[in-house]
Amino acid sequence: MSDAKKAVLEGGPDDLPQRIVAVDDPGQELKIPFRGGYEHFKSTARTRNTDDGRLPVYEWWERTELPG
Repeated sequence: MSDAKKAVLEGGPDDLPQRIVAVDDPGQELKIPFRGGYEHFKSTARTRNTDDGRLPVYEWWERTELPG
């Protein structure tokens, strides 16, 4: 696995542009900006083999809208 901190996203909108994303603080919630809001992903105990190596899986759990 690479030294870069990455995770694979599971669930959420089917049309998210990326399913492998950078992780600044492993184990913490990820907040992905998408379509005027945020998709929230929580860390799981699972990992998955990817082209970028074995990565932790983050699972979608909610969406929040930006006020506007």
